[in-house]
Amino acid sequence: MADFKLSPSHDGTTSQKPIEVDMPSTTHHDEKMLATEAKHASDAEHNMSLLTAVKTYPKAIGWSMLLSSTLIMEGYDLALLGSLYASQVFNKKYGELNPHTGKYAISAAWQSGLSNGARAGEIIGLIIAGWTADRFGYKMTTIGSLILMIAFVFVLFFAPNVKILVLGEVLCGIPWGAFQSVTPAYASEVAPVKLRPYLTTFINMCWVIGQFFAAAVNKGSVHRTDEWAYRIPFAVQWVWPVPILVGLLFAPESPWWHVRHGNREEAKKSLLRLTSRNQPDFNADDTIAMIEHTNELEKSMQTGVRFRDCFKGIDLRRTEIVVGIWLVQTLGGQNIMGYFSYFMVQAGMSTSNSFSLSMGQYALGMVGTAGSWFLMHHVGRRTIHFSGLCAQFLLLIIVGSLSFATSNSSVWAIGALLIVFTFVYDFTVGPVTYSLVSELSSTRLKAKSIVLARAAYNASNIFVNVMTNYQLSSTAWNWGARAAFFWGGSCLLSAIWVYFRLPEPKGRTYAELDLLFENKVSARKFAGTKIDPYTHVVEDVKRIEIEEEKQ
Repeated sequence: MADFKLSPSHDGTTSQKPIEVDMPSTTHHDEKMLATEAKHASDAEHNMSLLTAVKTYPKAIGWSMLLSSTLIMEGYDLALLGSLYASQVFNKKYGELNPHTGKYAISAAWQSGLSNGARAGEIIGLIIAGWTADRFGYKMTTIGSLILMIAFVFVLFFAPNVKILVLGEVLCGIPWGAFQSVTPAYASEVAPVKLRPYLTTFINMCWVIGQFFAAAVNKGSVHRTDEWAYRIPFAVQWVWPVPILVGLLFAPESPWWHVRHGNREEAKKSLLRLTSRNQPDFNADDTIAMIEHTNELEKSMQTGVRFRDCFKGIDLRRTEIVVGIWLVQTLGGQNIMGYFSYFMVQAGMSTSNSFSLSMGQYALGMVGTAGSWFLMHHVGRRTIHFSGLCAQFLLLIIVGSLSFATSNSSVWAIGALLIVFTFVYDFTVGPVTYSLVSELSSTRLKAKSIVLARAAYNASNIFVNVMTNYQLSSTAWNWGARAAFFWGGSCLLSAIWVYFRLPEPKGRTYAELDLLFENKVSARKFAGTKIDPYTHVVEDVKRIEIEEEKQ
């Protein structure tokens, strides 16, 4: 069977030239039948309205949301730490007396240790999950991680000193890392093209929900003067795992996972458990054929399933993009949001008011994430991501400029702008990142690509957390709001990278994306390229339109 690539012709334009590709070892008849059935399913997905997709995949929506809710815990704890640094009871227990201010405070070094302990644990959890998800499935990996989560919260709750608290953060980071890897992969595989952006971006909503709960719990315990001022917030983390664990015992595995393991019958059973049976236009056999065809297509492109395969051939570019997208999340100034309460206290606001504002910040973040669902229906992911970074850059420059004002009103103005920043982030960059990383990696390497990308994200967060703690801590550099200038610079660099390297996956099936990468289509031409993975035709639509106009 012949494949086609865009190649230069004598007149400088591009033309389609057949090149021979090693295809899977199936008979010509079986191969043709598989491609025909797969095309039927692909056409059905492209023609499916959002309402029809919801009616056809209601169970997939529910199971994906349940799995994604595991990240509420991570969003909760990471926001919790930033907020607890503003609590005097917490600082007295785990910090030291600052002779200059007369108040207890945790040093910038230990703050970095606490924040980075969780990140280090997450990297360990990501690597473990990259192996277990492929071997045992997304469902069993998540169930095992939830059991570990229940056990490790005991370490945080009973930590007698800051050293054990750091150990608790490292241990809790292990299951969080697994959740980070499994949730976007599962959400992207159980849903059709129309639902994929909504279910993957719901992960960001879970993060924001966790952050909102952290602010609310801290607000409720801020006036306590005993150990329960920080023990109650830690204990709340036992609320999530048990109901999620019970629900996941009945969840179906991803049909894509079963196909990769050569089990067509189990894949079909899983698909039927994810869909509604009273939809006349839905054909489970055709959908399984589409999954099998995509899997075989990636095999023919020599896409393996090991970590080292992420750095070979066309998958090297895909890995670079997925890693880059998540690095942008740490370099765009978003870290300031997690330190909002502490940031505002350092800028001169009272602890109670900072917690109240942070609740408003995260509530607006939830509104922003919900709004992004409507935005993605009309606008491409690339446009949303790039525009969001540009808006974040402007806001960071304004916040940094306000740091030179000395009035009390400037502190409230900075708080208001950081809330707007949160809305912009959760309306654009935050949610669309989860959609992009799950769509732009190959299906055979999805779990491992996400592991590498998220591990890079966590590693970069170690640098970011150290920088932020030293920038904001009164015992270190004490930059205050001027730290926004630093992150404004890194945000600008991120926007430049996105413009040149991030492609547009909106409305594409995985097979179409595979062929676009195989043919080395430029990131800025992804949206304007016509692709048919079943006839292997790749056409530059804009080039064709220009040629037609000339004729």
